[in-house]
Amino acid sequence: MMKMIAGGWLLVLHISIFLPSVCRIHAVSYDYSATTECLIEPQRAQYEGGIISNPDFTHGIQGWTVFGQGAVKEGISNDGNRYIVAHSRSQPLDSISQEVRLEKGKLYSFSAWVQINGGRGNVAVVFKMSSGELVRGGQVTARNGCWCLLKGGVFANISSRAEILFESKTTEAEIWVDNVSLQPFTMEQWRSHQDESIDKERLGKVRFEARYANGTAIEGAGFSIKQTKSDFPFGCCMNYHIINSTDYQHWFALRFRHTTFTNEMKWYSTEKIQGQENYTVADAMVSFAQKNSISIRGHNIFWDNPKYQPEWVKNLTSDELRKAAEQRIESVVSRYAGQLIAWDAMNENLHFNFFEDKLGKNATAEYYARAYQLDPDTTMFLNEYNTIEDCRDEKANPFNYMTKLDEILSYPGNQGISAGIGLQGHFGSGQPNLAYMRSSLDILGSTGLPIWLTEVDVGKDPNQVL
Repeated sequence: MMKMIAGGWLLVLHISIFLPSVCRIHAVSYDYSATTECLIEPQRAQYEGGIISNPDFTHGIQGWTVFGQGAVKEGISNDGNRYIVAHSRSQPLDSISQEVRLEKGKLYSFSAWVQINGGRGNVAVVFKMSSGELVRGGQVTARNGCWCLLKGGVFANISSRAEILFESKTTEAEIWVDNVSLQPFTMEQWRSHQDESIDKERLGKVRFEARYANGTAIEGAGFSIKQTKSDFPFGCCMNYHIINSTDYQHWFALRFRHTTFTNEMKWYSTEKIQGQENYTVADAMVSFAQKNSISIRGHNIFWDNPKYQPEWVKNLTSDELRKAAEQRIESVVSRYAGQLIAWDAMNENLHFNFFEDKLGKNATAEYYARAYQLDPDTTMFLNEYNTIEDCRDEKANPFNYMTKLDEILSYPGNQGISAGIGLQGHFGSGQPNLAYMRSSLDILGSTGLPIWLTEVDVGKDPNQVL
C-alpha cells in the first residue's frame, strides 16, 4: 500500500516469502519411477570415490573381494565403461566387498550406481562392522537396463573396521555395481556443507522498484518490509488437559501456531461404545486452537494397527466393520471439514494392515478417496515411522513409502488429492544417522510433496539436557 508522508510517498510492501522446500502442491499425476535417476550410463563417483579404492573398477576388481558364495566378473558397456557384476548368487548378501576404516564421530556419505540384470528389485548397501553387526545404510529399487543411484550412509559410533556389502533378496538376479563412493565428514564439515546448501537454496537478491500509476519511477521512495507469515510451521501436540488449565493454555498459545491432538480425535476416543459418539473434548480443543490462531493437523481418521482399534471394533465381521468404518469417516471428517490443515488418513499403513486384511487391499485408497470428497481442501498425509530415523526397518524405507503412496494416489478418483508425506521421527538416544536421513529426504523430496516431521521425540539419555 502507499501512504502520504512528509516529503513524498511511502510504498509499504508486506511480503510473504515462499520456500520451495515446504511448498504445498496438489497431486494430479505422479510417476514415482522417476524419483531416482535411471541412466543408460552411470555418472562419475561422487567425491572421486572418497576413501574407496578403485571406485570405478578401472583396474578390474583390485581393492575388492567376493563376499559370500557367489562369483564376480567384469562388465564393459558399449561405450567402454567398466563395472563389476556379482553373479551365481544364492544368498541376499552374495556380492562384492571392500574393507574400510570408520573413525568414531564421523559421518560417512555413501553412493553407488547399481542395476539388476533381469527384472526389478531392491539393492541395499550394508556395513558389516568388526563386531559382526550388519548396519543398513541405504536402499534403491534397481531395474534392468539402466543405472540407479543408491544413496545413504552411516554414522560411526565407534572406531571400527567395516566391510561394505551389497544386498539384494532377488538372488536369481545379477547385481551390477559401478562408481562407488564413501566420503567421511566431521560434524563441523557436515554443518558447513549444510549451511552452504541453505544459503544457496533459500537466499537470493530481491530488487524493488516503486512507480506511479503512469509508470514513472518514484524518486527517493522508502520501503518497509514486514514478515507476516513463516513458511516453516512449528508446533506441538496438545492433550485434553489444555481445556481446563489456563497455565497450559497461556504456555501453548505463546509458543506454537500448529498442533496435533495426541488421542482426542482418534476413533477409540470419540466412539468408545458402538453407536455412542462423543466429540465434546475434541470440539473444545478445536475451539481453543481456533481462538488462538493455531492450525490443527487431524490425527487420525483410521489407524491400521490392530492394537489401537476401539475394543468393540476388533471382533466385527468384515461387513460390520465396513459399515462402522463408513460411519466413522463420514462422522469425523464431515464434522471438522474446512477447519483443519491436514488429516492423517490412514496411520502407519506400511507397518500394519488391519483394514486391508478385513476389507480388501484397496481399503486405504478408498478411504483417502472418501476423505478427499468430504474435505477437498485439506492435505491428506501418509503418516509413518522409521522412514528416516531407523535404516534397519525395511518396511518403511523411502522406496516402500513411495510405492504405497503411489498405490493410494493412482487409485481411481484420487488423482486430485492434495497429498503430504508424514514422518513421525521417533529417534533413539544416540546420534542419528544424518547421512541416511539426508538421502531418505532427498528421495522423498523428489516427489515434490510437502514433507512434515509429525511426531518428533528423542529417547532418554543420561547426558541429555534437562
